[in-house]
Amino acid sequence: MTTLYKKQTVIPITELEQSLFCQSDGNLRTKTLQEEFEAGVRWQKIPTRYMKISPEDLDKEINTCKEQLKDQLLILGHHYQRQEVIKYADVTGDSYKLSKIASLESKKKWIVFCGVHFMAETADVITSKSQNVILPNMTAGCSMADMAQLEDVEDAWNELGTILNLKSLIPVTYMNSTAGIKSICGKNNGIVCTSSNAQKAFEWSFDRGEKILFLPDQHLGRNTGLKMGIKDEDMVVWDPNKIMGGLTTKEISSSKLILWKGHCSVHTRFTLDQIKKAKENHPDVNIIVHPECTRDVVDASDYNGSTEYIIDMVNNAESNSIWAIGTEINLVKRLASENPDKNIYCLDSVVCPCSTMYRIHPAYLLWVLEGLIAGYLINNVQVSAEDRKYSKIAIDRMLNL
Repeated sequence: MTTLYKKQTVIPITELEQSLFCQSDGNLRTKTLQEEFEAGVRWQKIPTRYMKISPEDLDKEINTCKEQLKDQLLILGHHYQRQEVIKYADVTGDSYKLSKIASLESKKKWIVFCGVHFMAETADVITSKSQNVILPNMTAGCSMADMAQLEDVEDAWNELGTILNLKSLIPVTYMNSTAGIKSICGKNNGIVCTSSNAQKAFEWSFDRGEKILFLPDQHLGRNTGLKMGIKDEDMVVWDPNKIMGGLTTKEISSSKLILWKGHCSVHTRFTLDQIKKAKENHPDVNIIVHPECTRDVVDASDYNGSTEYIIDMVNNAESNSIWAIGTEINLVKRLASENPDKNIYCLDSVVCPCSTMYRIHPAYLLWVLEGLIAGYLINNVQVSAEDRKYSKIAIDRMLNL
């Protein structure tokens, strides 16, 4: 009797937790850490004293720490971070921009990355060995990155190798992936991309091979492929929970773009119905979304592009213009605050911040800063020497585009 191996469907816990910070009243006011622990998500354990510190006392103590550490400290704040944390950032930006700035600030010994884990890994890869990257809360991960587990990607690569000549297959990974996945790309003639240069990375890859394996976001991959004129029938989705990705030999062989079955838990919340409602309420509204949104949402929008693209478009728009935005709520609220002459709001009426990014609470920031002052390096993110080497190769290929 022959027993066939069947893969078990695994949903990342970060995906299951995404809705736990959602609320309908739009109030994202930061509470004490003790109150926020009641949300039911995983939190990194932290000394008891930090649990009940009021926002006012946190503010005072964080600023005191910053003053003491200023010559060696650089705090990075991602655009999706809550306002009560972003106000302490020395620099704000998207994930790669922040890592690049950290690498240029070589005299800064302590790099506190208020973002998520893969961002801190990237910063560790491209900064010098004399710099130390710190993630205030180690449970601040990324559901999209978690959908491409290293073992699953290695299995997929090996399985694809039984059908294809792997020299003709170029692995391309989105920046929103672990160092291990970036390392696989570095080892196999692949490249890293951001949402703003994904098309250039695809063009680079097709110059070197016949097919692309794109990780881990199927929607950015599909939307980029469509922009390049790749047909629907030439794109397939690899499901890591199925044998051979759930695809036939013919489907794999005839494809040009193999998309990993992953997605962003924030950007897939946006829908056609939300766009329809926005246009009904404001016929002259501008719909702008991130390319991590699903294809139908991107197709129905007026504009789509990276986080920096969205920021530039809205900041440079005419006064009194109306913008419905499909991206993370903290960024949307910040854009609305900074552009009082425009009507700016989120497409989704239910307020759902990135649940992993939201775990960077000011109390965690204070904890790691006080640790540095006391001589303790808390939550230091270190990529292995091998992954550091090959990740950097894949990132450097992107920079050389």
